[in-house]
Amino acid sequence: MSEQRSRNVKAARGMPQAEVLALPVSFPLDTANRAFGIGRTTGYGLAKRGEYPCPVLRIGNAYRVTRADLFAVLGIEQPAAA
Repeated sequence: MSEQRSRNVKAARGMPQAEVLALPVSFPLDTANRAFGIGRTTGYGLAKRGEYPCPVLRIGNAYRVTRADLFAVLGIEQPAAA
């Protein structure tokens, strides 16, 4: 596998730390799936069964995750408010 392709595969399996730290207060489940490095089908299946790695909010047909819950599971301290 070429070096460039290898880097692209790694980027697709997770989310860079800077992107995680820049997340809004809440975001779609697909974004949380990227942060955890899990696929879409697996993530939605876990959410439907109540087994997602962090609490998931169900708003209508949409699943949302809060930054605070994601940070708690990933062991990231909340940045100080400006």
